Amino acid sequence: MKFSRVVSTAGKSTRTLGVSRSTSSTFARAFSSPAVTGTSTHMLAGSIATTKPRQARPTCLHSRNYQRHLTSPSRRTYASSSSNPPLNRTALYDLHLTHGAKMVPFGGFEMPVQYAGLSVSASHHFTREKASLFDVGHMVQHRFKGPGATAFLQRITPGSLESLPAHQSTLSALLWPGTGGIVDDTIITRLGPELFYVVTNAACRAKDLAYLEEQLATWDGAEVRHEVLDGWGLIALQGPLSEELLTQILEDPASTNLRELYFGQSLFAKVKGAADPVLVSRGGYTGEDGFEISISPADTVSVTETLLMASGPEKLQFAGLGARDSLRLEAGMCLYGHDLDDTTTPIEGALSWIVGKDRRSPASDADKFHGADVILAQRTPKNKGGSGVTRRRVGLVVEGAPAREGAEILSAVGSGKIGVVTSGCPSPTLGKNIAMGYVKEGLHKAGTELQVVVRGRARRAVVTKMPFVPAKYWKAPA
Repeated sequence: MKFSRVVSTAGKSTRTLGVSRSTSSTFARAFSSPAVTGTSTHMLAGSIATTKPRQARPTCLHSRNYQRHLTSPSRRTYASSSSNPPLNRTALYDLHLTHGAKMVPFGGFEMPVQYAGLSVSASHHFTREKASLFDVGHMVQHRFKGPGATAFLQRITPGSLESLPAHQSTLSALLWPGTGGIVDDTIITRLGPELFYVVTNAACRAKDLAYLEEQLATWDGAEVRHEVLDGWGLIALQGPLSEELLTQILEDPASTNLRELYFGQSLFAKVKGAADPVLVSRGGYTGEDGFEISISPADTVSVTETLLMASGPEKLQFAGLGARDSLRLEAGMCLYGHDLDDTTTPIEGALSWIVGKDRRSPASDADKFHGADVILAQRTPKNKGGSGVTRRRVGLVVEGAPAREGAEILSAVGSGKIGVVTSGCPSPTLGKNIAMGYVKEGLHKAGTELQVVVRGRARRAVVTKMPFVPAKYWKAPA
């Protein structure tokens, strides 16, 4: 088999890219310039790939041996390394401490869980009513570039990327060959004809990079260049005041009309506090209107401080992992390693919509994405000639005490286990206990009454459509 030249700079910061800031954007150059030079590399199956990241990080459990993956699945898909390597810090670490953050280990980083003077519930409500700022700089930002980038990403994900417009994003998933299990969930943004910006989970960094290295090594299509944007900042501005607050720090609000930037779209913008343009993407992980902003390493702190100062504490507050978790659960969004894992397919995970319409009837094996035979067969129930699935992800409203991860789900009459809770918490917005979990096929329809075992006692639960709280995304007119 003939292998095309593949370049990966995973684990290498792109802050050395380009020339003087006075001539053009460092960030824009990071998405348009050749791969970083000077990276330590080794040869692998006729391709060029970097060595492993320089620091060990807690990571998802994984296996690069596909047979082992098939025979020894693990329900939980990430855990801390037994060697307890030192935790990393985002560029905003000191700023978090200044604002009274309580720091906890998460995804290999020291991350804020909440802030002094504001409970998790109060922070949750503040986000829904005004706006909150989340540091998501621990997430892994990638770029894929080259004539083979679209085809490569369509091989490892089920999305319709060929037809994805420039500066449009889509939720997708990296998939295992053969099984169609989810390696990680991801957001993919097309920035140009041969250029994509991809964000993956911090806790899965080592697994994802090993997976991508292996997939690139066996890629036999046109050239693909892969880089990891280590050191780049990523902040999420979420809440109904988000557009107003971000507009305040735009250098030229007239030419950067956020009102015409709709959910799932992105643009480069000049903002106060930054020497370089930032990438602004409309969306987030809370169900609220908002933006995720990718910032060059040198500008991350100054942009964040500028946004906080321009907005004022009555309109904008930092929020941590605690509020982020309850907000995303109300929005019906998955947390990888809990609600999704290597043994879960998109169909089982109630994510069948991420399989692009033009990917559902591949003309040949070359057009198939990883696990297509399994996933496409699952889309059709057994009684209609497909394979169907035996379990599905559902939302639950639970009476009494809140159900937490691992709680058993029983039938309405308590006649045996029929599923398990994967996430759960009291909903600050609804004043009810909500949860997410997997139940047997046929028991997944909204309104189905079940029971959940909480503290040794069976509690009434009702299957409920998600999101639990209606989304407030700013969408383009129909």
